[in-house]
Amino acid sequence: MTRPTIVHLAQAAGVSPTTVSHAFSGRRYVDPDTKARIVALAQEMGYRANPTARRLRSGGGGSVALVSSMPFAVAAGPSRLGFLMEIAASAAVTALSRNTTLCLVPPLERGSQLDALDVDGAIVVEPALDDSVLDFFFERAVPVVAIGRAPGRPDLPAVDLRSAETARLLLDHLGQQGQRVGLITGSQRRNSYIEMEAVYAAFCAEKGFTPAAMRIDERGGEDEAAVAVEAFLRQTPDIGALCVPVDAFAAGALRAAAALGLSVPDDLRLATRYDGMRARLASPQLTAVNLHLDQVAETAIDMLTGLIEGRSSSPKPIAAPLLVERASSARSSR
Repeated sequence: MTRPTIVHLAQAAGVSPTTVSHAFSGRRYVDPDTKARIVALAQEMGYRANPTARRLRSGGGGSVALVSSMPFAVAAGPSRLGFLMEIAASAAVTALSRNTTLCLVPPLERGSQLDALDVDGAIVVEPALDDSVLDFFFERAVPVVAIGRAPGRPDLPAVDLRSAETARLLLDHLGQQGQRVGLITGSQRRNSYIEMEAVYAAFCAEKGFTPAAMRIDERGGEDEAAVAVEAFLRQTPDIGALCVPVDAFAAGALRAAAALGLSVPDDLRLATRYDGMRARLASPQLTAVNLHLDQVAETAIDMLTGLIEGRSSSPKPIAAPLLVERASSARSSR
């Protein structure tokens, strides 16, 4: 038997899917009698929002999911799921203090299913444009908060990762010596890439550089990056620095430089975004950015809890990104 969706429930209740969503999320006012009818029908039909319906009636504790749509090739490896796990550690502590448990969903392989999830809300880390993970939760009227704004979905509550500020921090650092700076991002359309590319275009215009940018499919991970960046550097031999926000791609860039006989940082200065295990274990260690992910995680949990409980919750300001300078971008002695 097909599991009932938000559309089935809306048809049975004689309301729109949006009204059903608002009834469970509390994002908008719904007449109490209408809400009660929706909740009752949801329980009768076996609709997946039943845990949320129980929360609405009893105020009891619940569970939330932390999900990343990043592919395994980028999120795993030497980082040991670093970015996601750093967020998860803080989010779990904050959730527990709010009488809520956190379910961590690891990076999903293509074709993986989320149907086993039965949660009251979800935090989706850096969703992409037309992200199927977001669609999964929307179809089930599960309240969602994004970490990093969702492209094409400006109304989705989100914790701002301050990607434009991070981009400018990295580019200004790499451009200190007047070298031409290149940019490597992912082909998937995530807000961090979109903002990074926009800031890079403005940076090049200010410095009088001809932009040299490339996108790599995240699914190829470090191995694909190593091959692609090697070809990129052969085609643009005047590049003296590379901004590579994805740490897996940055590790690939180090391999590419070695294959070309380039010394980092003397021949090529390199920096990445996330200050995680890949950055710290690389040789040389990679300059990166402290994104204050503990604050990001706490804010996301507070926002999601507010949505689930039907109250507004203004996000706390996140500290400004902080550059962590390491050997990969040290000033060249040549």
